[in-house]
Amino acid sequence: MGKQHYQITVNGETHDILAEPRELLIHTLREQLGIRGPHIGCETSHCGACTVDMNGRSVKSCTVFVAQAAGAEITTVEGLVNPDGSLGVIQEMFREHHGLQCGYCTPGMITRAHRLLQENPTPTEEEVRFGMAGNLCRCTGYQNIVKAILASADMLNGTSSSSEAVGQGKKVEAAE
Repeated sequence: MGKQHYQITVNGETHDILAEPRELLIHTLREQLGIRGPHIGCETSHCGACTVDMNGRSVKSCTVFVAQAAGAEITTVEGLVNPDGSLGVIQEMFREHHGLQCGYCTPGMITRAHRLLQENPTPTEEEVRFGMAGNLCRCTGYQNIVKAILASADMLNGTSSSSEAVGQGKKVEAAE
């Protein structure tokens, strides 16, 4: 089967692409569209570095064929910035709470955290840890990632008036 035409919308912009049906979405995003946020990690859906939001669901783009994404609305970490180009709330909270080290997993973490907070706007620490379980980080130990997501929930819900107050009142324990 040869290349076929597909249309996908990524970060609000519609793209007409030509690809083999079996081409993986991660390769289309990075190689054809130049979207470098989602990273190629394990290519087996275990690490989550390639996580994107597709039609309102978190998906590992290394396991989605471009043919399956035809007509889809896809959001990557690049699509989570504010309209003026500044960092979105979750991105800012990851920066402020040091929810990254090497940064390789960060785009997938932030994109998954976005969907998690859409699904559950006021998660507990346990719900954050469970909801993020499909995204691996080899550097941070997750403590600051969880703290950043809880702070994001506070900011998005208006329960924190300033970035200094973010996360107060929610004790975050180290992972066992």
